[in-house]
This record gives sequence, C-alpha cells and structure tokens, in this order.
Amino acid sequence: MGWAHKELSGIHLGDKRLNKRSVKLLESFASKPSASIPTACGGWSETLAAYRFLGQDVVTWRDILQPHIDCTLIRSQAYPVVLCLQDTTELDFNGQSIEGLGPLSYEAQRGMYLHPTLAVTPERLPLGVLDAWMWAREPKNADGERPGICESVRWREGYERVAEYAESQPGTRWVYVADREADILELMQRAHVLGTPADWLIRAQHNRKLGQDEAKLWEQVGQAKVLGEIQFYLPPRPGRQGRQATQQLRSLRVRFADGGGRNV
Repeated sequence: MGWAHKELSGIHLGDKRLNKRSVKLLESFASKPSASIPTACGGWSETLAAYRFLGQDVVTWRDILQPHIDCTLIRSQAYPVVLCLQDTTELDFNGQSIEGLGPLSYEAQRGMYLHPTLAVTPERLPLGVLDAWMWAREPKNADGERPGICESVRWREGYERVAEYAESQPGTRWVYVADREADILELMQRAHVLGTPADWLIRAQHNRKLGQDEAKLWEQVGQAKVLGEIQFYLPPRPGRQGRQATQQLRSLRVRFADGGGRNV
C-alpha cells in the first residue's frame, strides 16, 4: 500500500471508481507537482480520466481534502505542541477566461485565492493541512468597491477550526500563527468568548490603545524586559538589500479596548 492510498484511505466520493482515481491522481500530481495535467498523467487516456474526475459536479475539493485532514489530526496526537500556520496564496491562471475566476492583486489578473492552515511541529516537521478557504473575488463595481464575502472572516474561522481541534485533543498544545493581516479585533474577541482553547500568535499591525489608558501596545512592549535574542541574515529582495538582523523576545500581559468601552 503506497503513501497516497494510506493518506486517502478514508475517502468516500460515492463511487469506488472515483475513490480509486483520486489515489492515482494524487500519486501522479505529487510526482510532478509543477507539471501540467497531461504531463503529470503521462498519457492521453490517463489525461482524459483526470479531466473526467475533475469535472465531476458531485465531487468537491473539500471531499478530497477531508481524509488528509483526518490523517493530519491523527499525526498531531503524537506531539506535545502543534503550530497551525495560516496565510493566503494567489492561484494565478495567467489571464485565462475560465468561468469562476476573479481578480487577484490587480484587476487584470485572473485566478482564485487559497487560504490553508498548515500544521507543523516546533522542529519544523510538516504534519499536513488542517483547514482551507478557497474563493474568487468579485470585480470592483463602478464606485470602486468590491462586493462579495468579507474576506477577513477567514482568519476568525481559521482560529475556530483550530480551537475545535484543541478541544478534541487536550493532550496537545495548539498554537494559531498568522501574519499582520490577522491582527483584527474580531478574531481576538472570538478567541476570548471561546475561552482560548488554542493559543494564538499574531504579528501586530496596529499600535492599539491599551484599556482605558493612553498607553499604546508597541511602546509598552518595547519597555518590557528582553527574554531572548537571536541574530540572522535577512536575504535581499526587490527594493531591499540583504542585512544582518537582530530579533528580540519580550513578554507583557495587556488588555485591549474593544471600541465599546470594554477590554479584551
């Protein structure tokens, strides 16, 4: 039994032939992750079978992903700490006119957005995907506003999924990790209401007001005692030269004003 068969052993697509095809496609795509579907399949008959599978209206990407999520949860039970990393990826289809696509960073770009939650150990061992959001943006209207879903919800719902896993596996410490886009009060309020079953670590984007005082977050944390320090090389990228960087760790318990006269 190969790794793909084990990973999708719990798949139920309503037809044994679809279950078998999903395993075969996973093996083919994983062996050539950057190749096109015809190249990865290695033959015309296999390519047609792949397109027939992907064209099934009764099969969704969540159906295919779920058995992998189940395996990820099983693997997570073996570790005392699991980091749940979230970020958003653009799936750029190079301006192709395909039904269901939407604009990306620029209105002329066509594609979709994928927002997965990847489980890893503190030792950087990847355990698998725990959750995902996938959507296409609506084009901006005449007023320059974009209709459709409120995209910030993906950060809050991502924490809610991690919180569910934390409650079902109390023997593991779950830590939700996200970048500055997740620095939204709605997420923090939701974690507070749930009783914070999972820790959260978010890079601050807003220098928030603390409680009813005039103190601000960054200034207060900057005055706290340094608990640790590391140095590393930050590689160059467009518009920025490479440099040696120093990162410090500080700890401070604070309370944020929620805008309604209360603290969280």
